[in-house]
Amino acid sequence: MKSFWNKEEKPKYETLNDNIKVDVCVVGGGITGISTAHALAKQGKTVTVLEKDLIAWHTTGGSTGKVTSQHGLIYKYLYDSNGKDYAKKYFDANEEAIKNIKEIINKENIDCDFEEKSAYVFTRSINDIDKIKQEVECCQNLEIPAKFVTKIDLPIDIVGAIEFENQAQFDPVKYICGLANSIIESQGRIFENSRVIDIEEKNNEYVVSTDNGNVTAKYVVIATRYPIINFPGYYFLKMYQSTSFAMVFDTGTDLQTGGYYINTEIPTLSFRTINYNGKNLLQVVGGDYKTGTELAGNPYQYLENEVLKIYPKSMLVSKWVAEDCISLDKIAYIGNFSNVMKNMYVATGFNKWGLTASNIAANIISDKIMGYKNIYEDIFKSSRLNPIKNRDELANMIKEAGDGIVLRKIKDAPNPTCTHLGCTLSWNPIEDTWDCACHGSRFTEQGKVIEGPAIKDL
Repeated sequence: MKSFWNKEEKPKYETLNDNIKVDVCVVGGGITGISTAHALAKQGKTVTVLEKDLIAWHTTGGSTGKVTSQHGLIYKYLYDSNGKDYAKKYFDANEEAIKNIKEIINKENIDCDFEEKSAYVFTRSINDIDKIKQEVECCQNLEIPAKFVTKIDLPIDIVGAIEFENQAQFDPVKYICGLANSIIESQGRIFENSRVIDIEEKNNEYVVSTDNGNVTAKYVVIATRYPIINFPGYYFLKMYQSTSFAMVFDTGTDLQTGGYYINTEIPTLSFRTINYNGKNLLQVVGGDYKTGTELAGNPYQYLENEVLKIYPKSMLVSKWVAEDCISLDKIAYIGNFSNVMKNMYVATGFNKWGLTASNIAANIISDKIMGYKNIYEDIFKSSRLNPIKNRDELANMIKEAGDGIVLRKIKDAPNPTCTHLGCTLSWNPIEDTWDCACHGSRFTEQGKVIEGPAIKDL
């Protein structure tokens, strides 16, 4: 289902129908792939981007458009699990990403509705107020400018919230299109409807094969949200995919807010305004669940009911779903794809905060390719083993994958099996899709791949 951000026509790019050679091949045309290609093209590298559908069509096109260093109640967790220096460095990396994005928008003259806003995490439950206060205290200990407040600019009674000032929001698709234009002006190339089916190492280079042509490159960047290569990276053991539901409403009011908002409770509710044709619309996102597992009710209906409670005259404008990868330790994997594959890089596991993480990834990976040391690369090191320490979640992931493969062996199993690693698919009655609980691939009713890591149709 097409998102609100993809409502308008954007530039079209050719399909790869030849064999070409470049310095860097980027696989994936979302914000991470396009940002990385942009950073490298600006430094003189010859770059090609391969996208299986259309750029900005999937994860980025379905995102909230929030550009923020406030990733839920993250900093006390980081402080407790990794120490003060680590938590502060994570904040600094994301704050620098906001600054970088703003500078790129100004330098490239990108019209993407960029607005500075405050970001809030709020709670309506007295049971969660201590979490909010502890996060504020932790942030202040880290010299992160955070405030405790008891009111937000929405007609919702809250118990308390944490506020980060000087955050931002934009139209993610317009931003990507602006970066793409700059890539083309720098002699880079972007190919749409060019599905990667294989990556093979030959003579210290990589041959990236699509249905109709090949790209030979010294460097490869896997920016497909979920890596399409299973071994030796083993990312399927270090993260899972989560689906969110998004809706945009005309509230029938003069909607004015100074920020955007997300709650601490489950189910998640995330709000922001979108200025469209001179009027502020309300975007609400939530109903998160692990892709392929059983849905509890209709998330769209839940979100609509919540909006109608605060804006009774609201009319639906648009709705869609978006997936993202959740790492077991809540930190993105950015850097070398593995310790044994030289010159191949990855960025994944953004935990639904990919707009700042994409800029961090672009800088870390482009610095590695250019031979520079990035001060944040150790924070997001993709080969780290910390996630494996989360034994309970890892055990659950392995069990689900095992159960799925066992079901495949039952001859009369009623459902099709995923072309990624052979798990049994479940039917999603809300979206009319076949979904994989093991690793999050999704297929149409007719069997066409919608979302990876699967690259083959059923």
